[in-house]
Amino acid sequence: QLVESGGGLVQPGGSLRLSCAISGRTFSNGAVGWFRQAPGKEREFVAALRWSGTTTRYADSVRGRFTISRDRAKNTMTLQMNSLKPEDTAVYYCAASSQGLIWSSLAESTYYDYWGQGTQVTVSS
Repeated sequence: QLVESGGGLVQPGGSLRLSCAISGRTFSNGAVGWFRQAPGKEREFVAALRWSGTTTRYADSVRGRFTISRDRAKNTMTLQMNSLKPEDTAVYYCAASSQGLIWSSLAESTYYDYWGQGTQVTVSS
């Protein structure tokens, strides 16, 4: 089970920190990631990392502003979002894959078999 928290309303330029609590199993050989879906748009990749290593991948639109991390001891992952823009407004989903994903697959939602319920992030003045 994956449960997100930390969403909310923030002004442009502000920051938010999303968390994802993972329970029921571990993904020591897999990957975890964040995706988002804005109204009227398809779900898109935000960031991902391999649970056992240091490999991370970011969408071009968030690179340099967002940071994905995980705490193995607590079985959680976070998404630190800085310099938020109105176009970052979306429902954010955490996801986990039990597979060892190659670089190109980290950004593909079809390879993730566990999903959270989503948390709303609204960036507006």
